Amino acid sequence: MVASRSARERKAAVEAGPLARVTIDVDRTKAFVYKISCTTCTAKADKPWSAYRPGGDNGYLAAMDRWTFHLVEKHPDADAPCLTYLPDAQHRLQVRRDSGG
Repeated sequence: MVASRSARERKAAVEAGPLARVTIDVDRTKAFVYKISCTTCTAKADKPWSAYRPGGDNGYLAAMDRWTFHLVEKHPDADAPCLTYLPDAQHRLQVRRDSGG
């Protein structure tokens, strides 16, 4: 059984921790689009910093990896379940860099 969008949002919110706000939209192709925004950091025009990644097979991982890197860089004392996957996220980033992607 495929999890609903709201169930996926709840799971991602738990993994991302208390500094995150997680939303999942659906794009025109009916694929999930993951957005994880920071409740304390801002980007341009005072909008919350966010990781926005289209669904597909790795949309969740791509958004969560980016969020994990944000936590490590900007909130080093933060505690979130996703931080246990930091070595895996770093490995995926290195693979992308090595392949030129």
